[in-house]
Amino acid sequence: MQKILIYGYGNPGRQDDGLGPRFIELCDAWIREQNLTHMFTDTNYQLNIEDAAEIAGYDTVVFVDASVVEDLENFKLETVEPDDARIEFTMHAVSVSYVVDLCQKIYNKSPKACVLHIRGYEYDFKEELTPKAAENMHAAFAYLKDFFKQVRRNDS
Repeated sequence: MQKILIYGYGNPGRQDDGLGPRFIELCDAWIREQNLTHMFTDTNYQLNIEDAAEIAGYDTVVFVDASVVEDLENFKLETVEPDDARIEFTMHAVSVSYVVDLCQKIYNKSPKACVLHIRGYEYDFKEELTPKAAENMHAAFAYLKDFFKQVRRNDS
């Protein structure tokens, strides 16, 4: 069975930017309830180069983040390809594709990677999601559960 990591990132103190970490709370409860011993979660404020080491131990990684893209209806799951786009020395965060590329280059591991973009709306200094963003998060969570059920059937 595939070893899966769901990695949510964002700042819970900035309203909808906290969609990634809040999504992980839903996943943690689901994983415990269903005793999904092959699934794991992690969360952080942003991605860092050290995350390449974290993802090296998994077959599949789903990164979850808030999206500000206005033409995104509620959520979108997209595959990520490694990309060695240059980063600046002073940059504190890196892209998902860069983390995947580092994992491949440093650890010779290539987990399947995708990003679950969840539409957010407000990014003020509050520790609560907007109602529409919370609705989008729950829709994305239902979709991801079905997605993994399909993956599991295909693995059998």
